[in-house]
Amino acid sequence: MLELRDITAGYEPRTPVVRGVSLTVAAGEAVGLLGPSGCGKSTLARVAALLHRPDGGTVTLDGETVTGWRHRAPRRQRTAYGVLFQQPRLSADPRLRLGELIAEPLRAGGRRAEIPDRVGELAPVVGLTDELLRRRPHEVSDGQLQRACLARALVLRPRWLICDEMTAMLDASTTAALVAVVESYRRESGAGLLAVGHDRTLLARWCDRTVRWADLTGAPAARAEAPADR
Repeated sequence: MLELRDITAGYEPRTPVVRGVSLTVAAGEAVGLLGPSGCGKSTLARVAALLHRPDGGTVTLDGETVTGWRHRAPRRQRTAYGVLFQQPRLSADPRLRLGELIAEPLRAGGRRAEIPDRVGELAPVVGLTDELLRRRPHEVSDGQLQRACLARALVLRPRWLICDEMTAMLDASTTAALVAVVESYRRESGAGLLAVGHDRTLLARWCDRTVRWADLTGAPAARAEAPADR
């Protein structure tokens, strides 16, 4: 289970953008977090993914209280996550070819021997050809780059996926394709999902339940909206 309790977080002293927010995602559950741009939901997602240290509150991952963020988090916790952001060009090293981008987490974890097999497995799943794997970010579209970023998020077989507006810059067909990849992975692995966005229809169809940011803020418990028929 992923539990965030009374999280307060921000980027400037004494001016938090998230105040006292609590949210829980059960193992294998898909939870949508719905809210307008600038409300703080992306900051909460970064806290959940151990990428931003909160000013207050606790994060509990699989029954263990988190005490370190980013590179100070234990490897077993860091590698439990696959994270996908809204703007792939801000999260991709422009010097790397797409195949190298996908392999980044394996290389960083000293698992180079696994790179050919894992990249070979994931590339067709996300819709990337061998020719595209040899290109650099400036040589591909946003959709193609986001496909590579999704493969990178899945390469370590994470138990938790954090998708922060991952389809906001994509067309409808690419959105459908990437959501299908995420859902296929979840069915096979039992991974939990926190999907952040402002598209009510997408989140309702994608997730088991959707939580509104307005209901989280200052409330002791979140009110879930019923999912749409899928």
